[in-house]
Amino acid sequence: MAPIEVITRAGEPRETQADTRVCGLFDGGSLTDPELQKLVDAGEAKASLKQVCVTHEDSPEDGRRRVIIAGLGKEDEFDAERARIAAAAAATRAKELGAESLSWAAPEKDGAVSGIVQGTLLALYTFDRFKSSKDEDEEGGSTSVASLEVVGGNPDEAEAARVIAAAQNAARDLQNLPSNVCTPEFLAARAREIADAHEAVSLEVFGRDQIVEMGMGAFASVAQGTYAEPQLIVLRYEGGGDGPHLGYVGKAVTFDTGGISIKPSSKMHEMKFDMSGGSAVLESIDAIATLGLPARITAVVPATENMPSGRAVKPGDIVTAKNGKTIEVNNTDAEGRLILSDALCYAVEQGVERIVNFATLTGAIIVALGHTYAGLFSNDDDWCGAVEEAGRASGEEGWRLPLHPEFADAIKGKYGDISNLGEAGAAGSIAAAEFLKHFVGDTPWVHVDIAGTAWGMKRNYVGSGASGFGVRLMVELARNP
Repeated sequence: MAPIEVITRAGEPRETQADTRVCGLFDGGSLTDPELQKLVDAGEAKASLKQVCVTHEDSPEDGRRRVIIAGLGKEDEFDAERARIAAAAAATRAKELGAESLSWAAPEKDGAVSGIVQGTLLALYTFDRFKSSKDEDEEGGSTSVASLEVVGGNPDEAEAARVIAAAQNAARDLQNLPSNVCTPEFLAARAREIADAHEAVSLEVFGRDQIVEMGMGAFASVAQGTYAEPQLIVLRYEGGGDGPHLGYVGKAVTFDTGGISIKPSSKMHEMKFDMSGGSAVLESIDAIATLGLPARITAVVPATENMPSGRAVKPGDIVTAKNGKTIEVNNTDAEGRLILSDALCYAVEQGVERIVNFATLTGAIIVALGHTYAGLFSNDDDWCGAVEEAGRASGEEGWRLPLHPEFADAIKGKYGDISNLGEAGAAGSIAAAEFLKHFVGDTPWVHVDIAGTAWGMKRNYVGSGASGFGVRLMVELARNP
């Protein structure tokens, strides 16, 4: 999809040249335009969040112009997240009406401008790369909206919001690509594009032989079953500042069959999304570098397929991770924690002082938290608090679940140090987090399980498809570590 232009201006909302303008309405509030207020008084225009009402007004340019009255909900509850939701509802209706340009009168509220920009751009996202016809009015079709104007908006806030939304949509592009296109080497090539675009970003990529030579036996064991070349992708951002050296680690299994412990076929096609953590990490670095945030970040993305073959790792095999821990591979479909274990060890070796990892790790997190919250697990209360706050500020929220010695006991190995499989049917997400904890040492660490939020959220500004979850959170962490 072509990028949507975002502009700001001062002046009266009615002075716009856009073909469709949007007015926000708070619960119990009123509109300054008496003709529009008549719709409020008649009950046709409603203030409830997500509600929209369409009317028309005289325009000096073409005689008539659409006006969308968008419900904003209660004024004392309004924030950037509610602005995203309201803007998405208005943008979706404008698209249905064939609008080409939108103009929003921004409420004078914190977060309004960024929410309007992000909600609009995220809601209008489409993925039509493989469509032979791109004019279909359906999910995956093309949008006609080419520009968004924010009246009364701060230009810097609007531009930052545009950059972040563009990065999130770029992560959604990577997620939506089929696995025969988005291979580990494809992700490495995207990382190269990011590094080449920014002086402050550098890149190293390690292939199969180097992964083995570096002692990453857990990562290598997952990759040994596929003929696709695995890649350990390392992006380094040197933006200055006096904050801690951050480590962003993202799981990127570009297709997960489950390996020898093969998955059922019914939804296996969705396993192209198993690289969602890695895509969010890559595109967050692009956004952070574009914004020039004063931060130092080492981003580590282990990328591979998980395939069954005559050389694939088998249930019962024992492998050795980079830190010397031996692992019983009792389920080859619990591969994400294997590749993350070596990636986390590598990040610690690079001297990072705070780590956050993103991974579509366990289906159990969907049972616990649905598609609303990501699961958070941590060895450090202060760092976890910072990640929780970044989630609230960015609208990408997480809910912390506990770690406990009894859960750690559940993954003790019979023949090796630890098992990649916990007790059947019991606290699966926590067992996975306890596994990862073995590979971060004393470094403050938060594991973000995004299996429920990477796709299927049904939140109206990202829909039920690929969400790009994590990009906004990581940008916020770089701003306020």
